[in-house]
Parts: sequence; structure tokens; C-alpha cells
Amino acid sequence: MAEDSIESGKPTTRLRPAGGFALKPAQQPAGPFEVAAEARKPTMRDALVTGLLVIYPAFAAVAAIIAGLFLAGAGSV
Repeated sequence: MAEDSIESGKPTTRLRPAGGFALKPAQQPAGPFEVAAEARKPTMRDALVTGLLVIYPAFAAVAAIIAGLFLAGAGSV
């Protein structure tokens, strides 16, 4: 029968002290969905693209509603 490490008195693993060596985070560039450590300042192009991404769907929805109302009214005339 194999000896148990507690009964034999010989530790099979060694634990680090709490205040000892700490692991460093991986040194790799940020991926496409991660925020980079040194974030750059937003430019006017970033603001324009963000504005278009927010405003265009709103205008498209309003245009679709108006077109639907127009087509619904045109069928009854």
C-alpha cells in the first residue's frame, strides 16, 4: 500500500508564503475587444463614427414608419 504524504511526514508539494513572490500579468497586446493599457485620446473621426452609428438607425426607423404609413394610406385611396 502506498504511503500517505501526511503519515510519512514528507510534503509532496511546496506552498509559497503569502507575502512572497507574486505573479505578473501576461505581457501581451490587447485583443480587438479589450481596452489597451495606454488608451489614446478620442478624435473627431471617432465622434463622427459614433454619432452615425447612433443617429442612422434612428432615422432609418422613422423613415420606415413613415414609409409604412404612406403605403398603408395609399392602398385605401
